[in-house]
Amino acid sequence: MRLVGSDAYEVDLFGHVFPVQKYRLTREEALRRGIIAEADLIEAHRASAEDVLLIHTEEYFDDFINQRMTHRILRSEMALTPEIIESFMVTAGGTVAASDFALSDSVCVHIGGGFHHAYPDHAEGFCYLNDVAIAIARLAREGKIERACVIDCDLHQGNGTAFIFSQDPDVFTFSIHQENNYPPKERSDLDIGLPDGAGDDLYLGELQVIGDILDRHRPSVVFYLAGADPYRDDKLGGLSLSKDGLRKRDALVFSECRKRTIPVCVVFAGGYAFDIADDVEIHVNTIVEAKKGDSALFPD
Repeated sequence: MRLVGSDAYEVDLFGHVFPVQKYRLTREEALRRGIIAEADLIEAHRASAEDVLLIHTEEYFDDFINQRMTHRILRSEMALTPEIIESFMVTAGGTVAASDFALSDSVCVHIGGGFHHAYPDHAEGFCYLNDVAIAIARLAREGKIERACVIDCDLHQGNGTAFIFSQDPDVFTFSIHQENNYPPKERSDLDIGLPDGAGDDLYLGELQVIGDILDRHRPSVVFYLAGADPYRDDKLGGLSLSKDGLRKRDALVFSECRKRTIPVCVVFAGGYAFDIADDVEIHVNTIVEAKKGDSALFPD
């Protein structure tokens, strides 16, 4: 199983809560434990402007790429520097590359990505470019897929992604999230807003709907946002999932896709635990569960 990532993601965010070092630490821990090998790692490269403009407007992209602090940029809660611009461009390219590998290998993990609050014409939250939407549009433009499904298991609703694909019947958006939390909600094709404090049993029970979604929509590929932030010790969260519950979440998603031989592109999305080692362990567990579903386990 190949994993995509880049050191370009670890940039100075000037004390921002987003722990960009988790990407490097996750990779190092997975290597240390022998879960992956150096040969499995693929370096991400910048997305092309052409790919980004499949989703984002020319006006917004021009502001972003030229670090122009307009109202479109200032809706983000993150600084904008040349290094951050480069990080987001490489992240978008990483998800595009991972989606291609998912189609050929049955599963691919991007150690990064999942910036699901970005809208076509403005930044929002911690998100400047909606990498998953860009990757879906790129695959569709190249005729590699007919339909896609976004399974968003980040703590926060994927409002930007929901908005982008709200009029596209070929992309099914599903989000399971804490209802009483950021952001202002858009309407996904299916939303499950969980009450504050929801734990493993309620979460995993609600997630059983995935099989029905896949049977009804029959996607060519699934984009799985495997956020670590539903964890009970997350700084920004109010759900109460355990590490074991999150691992069972991952196993359920991969199992339902394996049953139907649907390729999966994994992105990491959020994760803001008080102890970054918890985020790293959760993300490493996602890699472990993804590897169980690699091409060797898919029927011919």
